[in-house]
Amino acid sequence: MARARRPIAAKAPASARRARPTAAAPRAWQRMLSGRRLDLIDPSAVDIEIEDIAHGLSRVARWNGQTVGEQPMSVAQHSLIVEDILVHQSPGVAARWRLAALLHDAAEYVIGDMISPFKAALGLDYQAFEDRLSSAIHIRFGLPAVVPADIKALIKSADRACAYFEATQLAGFTAAEALRFFGAPPERLHLVLEPLRPDQAKSRYLERFKVLIEAAGFTPVAAAFDTE
Repeated sequence: MARARRPIAAKAPASARRARPTAAAPRAWQRMLSGRRLDLIDPSAVDIEIEDIAHGLSRVARWNGQTVGEQPMSVAQHSLIVEDILVHQSPGVAARWRLAALLHDAAEYVIGDMISPFKAALGLDYQAFEDRLSSAIHIRFGLPAVVPADIKALIKSADRACAYFEATQLAGFTAAEALRFFGAPPERLHLVLEPLRPDQAKSRYLERFKVLIEAAGFTPVAAAFDTE
């Protein structure tokens, strides 16, 4: 007795057998006005330029822009004030650490100025990214990748003092609220804040950077980072 033959399945057309194209990986770099492409996953010092930092920070608003006046308080201007307060608190601090104070929020030229409660909500992944970018910035300008703990504490103290004045003069905090969140500013330190236009903040940031990097003994040579 002959066995029944199994039906032969029809072959799918060649076009259907082709592998489906894989989705392109999402872009993980930021193009800067200098022409650099900064890898956001693994930032490299060679792709960091002070002009990009100054330009970005001059357009990033402190307090998510929730401040009084026609101009927001930019991170660039905030950084200038923090460096000034650091010198007020520690007059003999070395120029390289004053430079570190000027650059203490430099990573925000890429990630923006996130308020502390939002940073806490995002958790460690955000902090790890910010730390990698900050380390690359430090290396680019001759500083150690990680600022010594005692210097970091001095800069943080100046940062909190600046936040106190910003909070009470610009961001609508009462003095009691500012004291609770930021602590008291140094004695005999009185600031009157007037937010600068972005072009003014950028210019002053670049000028201060040049003064400090020369005072620190670092001579940035742009050609050393040029690529063909």
